[in-house]
Amino acid sequence: MNIFLATVTSFFFGFLMTPVLILILKKIKFTESPGGRRIHAGSIPSMGGIAIVFATFVGLFAWLSFDQIVETRYFLVGLAIMFSVGLRDDLIELTAIQKLVGQSIPAFFVIVMADIRISSLYGFMGIYEIPYLISVAVTFFAILALTNSFNLIDGADGLAGTLSLVTLSILGFWFYTAGMISYSLISFTLVGGILAFLVFNWHPAKIFMGDTGSLSVGFSLTVLVILFVDKTGLMAPWEGLKLNAPFSAGLAFLIVPVYDTVRIFIKRTMNGKSPLKPDKSHVHHFLIRMGLQHDQVSLVLVFVKLGFISIVFFGYSLSDHVLLPTLAIIATILGIWMDRNTLKKVKANCKNSPSISGKNTSRTKRKQSKRKPSIAKNIFSNNEINMN
Repeated sequence: MNIFLATVTSFFFGFLMTPVLILILKKIKFTESPGGRRIHAGSIPSMGGIAIVFATFVGLFAWLSFDQIVETRYFLVGLAIMFSVGLRDDLIELTAIQKLVGQSIPAFFVIVMADIRISSLYGFMGIYEIPYLISVAVTFFAILALTNSFNLIDGADGLAGTLSLVTLSILGFWFYTAGMISYSLISFTLVGGILAFLVFNWHPAKIFMGDTGSLSVGFSLTVLVILFVDKTGLMAPWEGLKLNAPFSAGLAFLIVPVYDTVRIFIKRTMNGKSPLKPDKSHVHHFLIRMGLQHDQVSLVLVFVKLGFISIVFFGYSLSDHVLLPTLAIIATILGIWMDRNTLKKVKANCKNSPSISGKNTSRTKRKQSKRKPSIAKNIFSNNEINMN
């Protein structure tokens, strides 16, 4: 019952707070203007993560018992610190080193203090328990990498919120069946806050998450997925729904940001560019070039994600040796298909686009009609900073 009440409390607090936040941000002119990597129209307020996190903490402290607060206190402190890092970055941009140091502190709390970490390979490649320091290092890298990966896919209206909504809902149900009620309540309370935000973030968006939201939600998702991976990897079958491929399940939950980050890293490196240089080569940018609207992009990627999660849960008896390569092959095939169809769409647009001058003679038009459409080399490389 408390889980339901916490979710409802978080939703209604966020639903009431977000319009006020939008009004305040517009009054102080704290908005994002289109241009560079920003592909929205008009000036839209950012920092919607303030409403998400505040609504979540209201729901949590209203309905978590004292014992549950003690059990999850390090996670809650880590979330609060990550929220502060995102808020500071939205207000006064941090350098990469400053942001990394700031993100390392909440990672320390959940790994060392809360002992939420990848403690084993769960039989993958014949390896079970791994040394503590290696476990800490691997988990530390995973939290930082995956949190920032989620930040990068926050580039279309409703996308980050919808993807996180799906993962948190499934995790919340799984934690409940496994007897981890505290983390089930946390997952569903986040669902309430994000759902309220999506009312105003769905296309056309009236507010964006900003780093305040994307870092906070990304951190929560990453930590909860790591907790899920470790629990399902070590639990006995009678303790709940055990999956024999914990790493595959974790990958399925975070497939969109993981695939997007790996893809752009490889493409930029192969093209001789810095992997850290921002551009418009993310998955959502390609889908928009294919002619999809922002809401359609969000729905397409959600259904793709649900497809990967379904594969893992239906194949719960299979090991990572089978499911990991299966997921990797499917993701690669889908990526190649998307790239090819995007190029076809761009070629068609180039071919059908009218002349710039509009004064061509019929002879010139005949020559142009025979000319093969070409794509500028920098068609996919626009720069500047994160959209939100």
